[in-house]
Amino acid sequence: MPKNSFTFKQFTVYQDQCGMKVCTDACIFGASIDTKNAQRILDIGTGTGLLSLMLAQRTDAKIDAVEIDESAYQQAISNVEKSNFGQKISVFHQKIQDFESSFRYDLIISNPPFYQKSLKSADAQTNKALHAVELSLEELVDVVIRLLNPNGQFIVLLPPFEIEKLIQFAQKKGLYLSKKIMIRHNASKPVFRVIATFSNTQIQDIEESTLVIHEEDMKNYSAEFRELLKDYYLIF
Repeated sequence: MPKNSFTFKQFTVYQDQCGMKVCTDACIFGASIDTKNAQRILDIGTGTGLLSLMLAQRTDAKIDAVEIDESAYQQAISNVEKSNFGQKISVFHQKIQDFESSFRYDLIISNPPFYQKSLKSADAQTNKALHAVELSLEELVDVVIRLLNPNGQFIVLLPPFEIEKLIQFAQKKGLYLSKKIMIRHNASKPVFRVIATFSNTQIQDIEESTLVIHEEDMKNYSAEFRELLKDYYLIF
């Protein structure tokens, strides 16, 4: 069972009230997001507030974090207030489809619910966190197009199948893939998550790379994983 809290070098994420717990791929996502030139950031489906806190640790940007689930929202508020980054992060409790802003964001990030039609858990909160019952991939694209600065970037974490679906939806509406990071447990394992970056500009050569979490024996973390998470994980 997941722990009720996860302690990083500069903050602690309490997660006993959230369906979506701290996980390795989400930490990779948070650590790999390029915040350069971003003055305003939107975190769609913030959950515990993990991604917002990870970004706040290394940027002075203002971050708006939106969460639909009441318990997760309260937990995100608490986690932000207990951190040293409360002045940078504002948490909102509402559907992202209804979220309004007086400005557009330089960077939008999301680790969205991704199970479209698979079997659901008996726990309603877990369903809302993991299954696309409140936010479909098409709706996510529409939200991003509405709220993204014309020169901004949208970065998302999804499994491979869902990423391909999202790419199709996005391209039809003028949002184009520019970068992909494929995540594997080790070099011989299949890709299980993809971090994809989108913008309003279509490019010919999409940047692709692979991040491997473990050495082949699955007992030790890879050097690249250690380097990426060294500013966050206590064990590094």
